[in-house]
Amino acid sequence: MNLTSFRELPIMGILRGIKEDMVSPLVEVIVSSGLGTIEITMNTSGAAKLIQASVKAAQGRLMIGAGTVLTMDDLHRALDSGASFIVLPVLVEEVVEYCLKKKIPVFPGALTPQEIYRAWCLGATMVKVFPAKFFGAAYFKELKGPFEDIGLLACGGITAENVRSFFSSGASAVAFGGSIFKRDWLEAGDFSAIGESIKALIAAYKQ
Repeated sequence: MNLTSFRELPIMGILRGIKEDMVSPLVEVIVSSGLGTIEITMNTSGAAKLIQASVKAAQGRLMIGAGTVLTMDDLHRALDSGASFIVLPVLVEEVVEYCLKKKIPVFPGALTPQEIYRAWCLGATMVKVFPAKFFGAAYFKELKGPFEDIGLLACGGITAENVRSFFSSGASAVAFGGSIFKRDWLEAGDFSAIGESIKALIAAYKQ
């Protein structure tokens, strides 16, 4: 993962529950929409194979990582499949420590100030604050009081309508999933709708 590129467009897409025949059209629409970073969750059936297929389809045009990494087995399967960064919903210390040792960008999940501080101290690239939608952008503004140097990634409920508020309140990055990769759009093969929604989110961020 090129962290400089990610910080230039600090928006991450989350793919969960997709099927192999969706990989190629999804990669193309994601690339054409201007998004540069996606994760595929390890609790998706055949996740390792999906990561491999996505890396092959992207041909270097996307940074592809693994999400919902909860165990060392998940971690090794993800890395062996070509994932270039790791995202967790919680803090799993041995996963973070391994990534730090191997210089792999890692985004552990946390919510409370204590959890956030612990994740940062262990070497998190950024701390994923999850689920952000239940606390809102105002929570990030409060966190940045004592934690002005901690990078925070807002995850959960991110939309084109609220993305600016998270950044203006102190988020360093955001991640979105089902708000744009909608199940009915995926099942209907409506990839153009997904692409337009990604473009709208990026445009709202850039405003």
